[in-house]
Amino acid sequence: MQDYKYEIPVKKLETAMSVDKELVEQLSKALSKKMISQMKKEAVDCPVLNKTVAFLQCYGCKNFVRRVRGIVYCRGNPL
Repeated sequence: MQDYKYEIPVKKLETAMSVDKELVEQLSKALSKKMISQMKKEAVDCPVLNKTVAFLQCYGCKNFVRRVRGIVYCRGNPL
């Protein structure tokens, strides 16, 4: 049985998307500054929120399962 509902491709952006500062502070404990700045320039089309969100927001979501080769695996549960 698979542990995800959606496979979402990661999109590269020219400029960084704005991300909530509290989320960045939480993730900075686990990730390097360089990795966070790279992730700010990536986005996904969230099937749960029905809009494009920064990958960092997706990464911090409870539905995030994993990311492999530019594909995000999402549980798809309502938030």
